[in-house]
This record gives sequence, C-alpha cells and structure tokens, in this order.
Amino acid sequence: MVLVLLLVLAVIPLLGIAWIAIYGSLFPQPTVDALFMSLILLTMSGILGTTALFELRKRLLGSSSPGSTQSTVPGGLVRTGKVQQVVFFEANVGEPNKSIVTLADGSLPQMLVLSGDMRNALPVGQKVQITLRKEGAQNVLVNVTYA
Repeated sequence: MVLVLLLVLAVIPLLGIAWIAIYGSLFPQPTVDALFMSLILLTMSGILGTTALFELRKRLLGSSSPGSTQSTVPGGLVRTGKVQQVVFFEANVGEPNKSIVTLADGSLPQMLVLSGDMRNALPVGQKVQITLRKEGAQNVLVNVTYA
C-alpha cells in the first residue's frame, strides 16, 4: 500500500511538468518561473521515486540485514556479529546514557542503540552474541556471549 502511494505521489509532479510544458510557458520561450517550477517538481518526484525504490528493495530483500543475524528468545532479542565500533554518549542529568554499537559479519553493518556504557562489555573486534530486551523506548543489554 505504501509503495503504491509513493509511486502515485511520484507521478503527480511529472504530470505537473507535462501541464506546464503543454499549457504553460515552457515552450517555445521558457520563463524563469516555468524552469524553477519544473526543477522543484522534478526534485519532489525524484525524492518520492527514490523512496519507493528503497521500499521495494526492502520488501524484495527481506527485513533482516545480512550483516548480522537476529532471532527472538523468551529473554529478548538476540543479535550476533563482530563489534566494529562502540560510541558512548553521556546524557544530561536524569536521562540515561547511550551507546551506539556497530555489529557486522558480512558487508552491511548494523547499528544498535543501547542504554548505558557498553565500551567494556562489547570490545571492538570481538565476535559476540548479545541478548537485548526492550525497556520502554530503550534497548537494555541482558547477556553477552563471546565467540
């Protein structure tokens, strides 16, 4: 449904360009207004068309990325991969600190946002299997297994 909507919305600006070309002032003597309106409509159509292509690609390839494996267990979500990078962000008072962990096995790395400081728990270069649980809007690390 979203894909059809994006394609329809990508075609509408192209129809506007055709209308400007036929009834407007694009031919024989183009005006600055017609040229800029055509550029704006082409940009809108390009953005919506590219989004539709990414949506189609996501549906054809599936939702899981080949960079790391993902499964669900009763304790939470399990991810495996090699830790490429761990970046720690210290938050303001009263807000939880966050770590951004990049996991990869293949060509596509996957980024996870975890609550707390993960620099010591997930060493860079180590192949790990981590178990996460959702706590509100945050991912909390439950277990780490090193391979």
